[in-house]
Amino acid sequence: MILLLGGAGYVGQALAGNLQSRGLAFSAPGHQKLDATSKEAVAEAVDSLKPTAVINAIGFTGRPNIDGTDREKLRCLKANTVVPGVLGEVLSDRKIPWGHVSSGCIFDGSRPDGSPFTEEDAPNFAFNHPAASWYSRTKAMAETILLDHPNCTIWRLRIPFDEYDNERNYLTKLMRYERLLEVTNSISQLQEFANACVETLVRRLPAGIYNVTNPGAIATSEVAAAIKRHGLCDKSFAFFSDEDDFLASPGRVKRANCILCSQKLADAGIQLREVHDAVEWTLRHWVWSK
Repeated sequence: MILLLGGAGYVGQALAGNLQSRGLAFSAPGHQKLDATSKEAVAEAVDSLKPTAVINAIGFTGRPNIDGTDREKLRCLKANTVVPGVLGEVLSDRKIPWGHVSSGCIFDGSRPDGSPFTEEDAPNFAFNHPAASWYSRTKAMAETILLDHPNCTIWRLRIPFDEYDNERNYLTKLMRYERLLEVTNSISQLQEFANACVETLVRRLPAGIYNVTNPGAIATSEVAAAIKRHGLCDKSFAFFSDEDDFLASPGRVKRANCILCSQKLADAGIQLREVHDAVEWTLRHWVWSK
């Protein structure tokens, strides 16, 4: 039986759906029933449910976007750093394997030689970067804490998207934003991400960090062009002239734009589709919300 925390969130729902499709028993208590910032409450829940594995999808990415995390620093810190820290202590004591949804937003750019960042690289968009967002810092702090817990698997998610129209969906955001910033990124097809995460637990892969992104990288303009090509949006996409133009708006924080290598996951036998293929498939199967 798997204990899923954060199952009502955008990423958590995808994970819950994958567990359900596999016929795996799981419990997903909401925050009203379980205060995951409390070590005593988490320990009591774990001892009562006796899960064979735990998935943590609790996180705060800000509302309406990452700019909001700098306005709600305490909420962001609790969800992104305190919760995984508490889980690490409780689950390590009981030797229960578990997975934590992290983020690729702790990196910016690529390696000095232009190649993608691997799981061996130290984050370069955290406290060592003066412009790093509070969100990136809290996610990096969590990874630092969890590296001391050998039963924890860290799944790095990057700009989630799938075929379902949703305000948290990268594709939906691009269709709704007035102007876009031209950048190149690694991104994660959410349903493939959820499947890969569960696979690492089911197959009992070695714990550690995995970049769970679709292989390759894609530019904003490429995604916008694909959206228009599939007839999902007929507007003319407007772009900021550069990053300075984007950051000129009050309250806007610098985004992490990075390219991650997911070869470690592929070498373990879990292959995600190439990013352009994943975007094309997703747009062909697009489902508008009611």
